[in-house]
Parts: sequence; structure tokens; C-alpha cells
Amino acid sequence: MAMQQKTVALIGVPLEEGSGRGGCAMGPAAYRIAGIGPAMRDLGYQVEDRGDLRPEPATDLADMPRAKNLPVVGAFTRAIEAATYEAATSGGVPILLGGDHSLSMGSVSGMARYASEVGRPLYVLWLDAHSDFNAPETSPSGNIHGMPVAFFCGKAEFAPILPKERPFVDSRHVYQVGIRSVDEEERRLISENAVNVYDMRAIDEEGMGSIVKRILADVREANALLHVSLDVDFLDPDVAPGVGTTVPGGATFREAHLIMELLHDSGLVSSLDLVELNPFLDDRGRSARVMVELAASLFGRRILDRPTRGG
Repeated sequence: MAMQQKTVALIGVPLEEGSGRGGCAMGPAAYRIAGIGPAMRDLGYQVEDRGDLRPEPATDLADMPRAKNLPVVGAFTRAIEAATYEAATSGGVPILLGGDHSLSMGSVSGMARYASEVGRPLYVLWLDAHSDFNAPETSPSGNIHGMPVAFFCGKAEFAPILPKERPFVDSRHVYQVGIRSVDEEERRLISENAVNVYDMRAIDEEGMGSIVKRILADVREANALLHVSLDVDFLDPDVAPGVGTTVPGGATFREAHLIMELLHDSGLVSSLDLVELNPFLDDRGRSARVMVELAASLFGRRILDRPTRGG
């Protein structure tokens, strides 16, 4: 099982050009300062910090008005895809330190290539306020961080960023949890493509635990690899304010930790994105620390293990 490989590969992705505002490029540094490496080492993992990706903009990709900063995002997508694939192939669990959510175009595509080579399907757990299922022609803003799910499912036609014949993720194998902000056209696309969406109302009615257990049962039954993509705005802004697209009514600290502990217990997680952290908007590193704590829970730290202050 992926978790027993005991190696995690940290891949820094200082990418903000998919988001339409500055700040996310500082994310990888903030995660390192918040202690992502030591947290993983304390849990018994060998940590390979592969540094930050810094590709030159792609000269073969022209600017598209409906897909802003495509030469930069496209170049990053290629670099991330290769780095994620290489880390997984060498027996590690890639942890992508973002960077805006357009980075998942690369990370999920890299894991899809790896999964295809080992003969297993790839499932994706998308923990986010947004569905990110726009294509350039449907996006209201043209910001590519709203398009990665459509991209890795083969439903967003860009210029040729990655090979046309690459493995895609079946949209029915995408599980979106925490959704609370979806564009009208996007809602139609999600429904047409049978993406599994659990919005905040579903979580309120059914409970986070039962929803996540059901998802994990599906993944286990399919003998699939599971890629987890965690957006800061999955969390309520009161818990993690350091994000450019705050949407009230997100997951609580306890709900998020429960998900991470269930994911760890399952032993199914093969890769992780930590995305949309904007340290410029954060409150003295609070969101970075929360995200590192959640990653530590996913990799086996128990929330009850923390010593009490002054105890």
C-alpha cells in the first residue's frame, strides 16, 4: 500500500498565474516554514524535498484570452506532470506544495500516467469550495485554476499542453466534497459528466464520516490509487483565512481532521496536493500551519497526540 512505502517527495510549485491574483507563489515557502518536512519525519517517513519547480514559459503555447497566462501555466503543467510521475515511479508519495489549483492539471495527469502503467484506475478526492470543471469556453473569468478537473478528465480543450493520447481520469471517479460555489454552466457540465458531488448541505445532512467512508469503499472495491487534492478554501475562512477565494460555510477543523484520519486508516492515498494557500492574505501563518497539521493527520498523526499547553 502506498502509505507503507515510507517515503514522501515534497515538490514545491510556486505557481500563481492560474489564479488571477498574486500570493500563491509564496505557498511552498510557507509550508516549509510551517514545518511540513519535520512533521513527516516525526511520523517516520523519509522526506525527499525536491525543491521548487521553476520552468520557463512555454514558447509553443500562445496566449488565449479565455485561458489566461497559458504559456506559464502550461509550462508548469508539463513540469509538474513529469515530477509527480517520477516521484510515484520511484516509490514515493508525492506531496505538491502549491501554488494555485491549476497545478492539479499536472499532478493528477502524472498520477494518471503512473496508475495506468501499474494497471490500476486513479480516483480523485477533490476537497474544495469549487468544482473547477470549467473549460476555456465556459469560464467566466478565464482563470485556469477553475479548469483543472475538466482538464484531467479530458473535457477541457486547451492547446496541446500534454500528449493527446495520455491517460485521463474517468469523471465518475472524481469525488468532490465541500463544494459550495459552482458556476451555472459548470453545474451542467458536472451533471453531464456524472462527477460525484457532496456539497455542504449533503455533509450537514449525512455527516462527513459516512460520506468519506462511502467514497473509500468505492476506491477499495476498484483497487484504485487515490489522489487527494486539498484546497485551503475547503476549510471555513474562520479556520484558514489565507486564501484568495474565501467562501463562507466551509468545513470545520474537526471535519477536516476526521477526513484525514479516515484517509490514513484506509491506506489508499497515493498522492496529495496542498493548494491555494496565499500567505499574503494569511493571519501570521495560521492557514499554513492548519494545512500542515491536516497533512500530518493524513500521514498518521493522531489529533489526540498533541501535548496540552502548560500541561
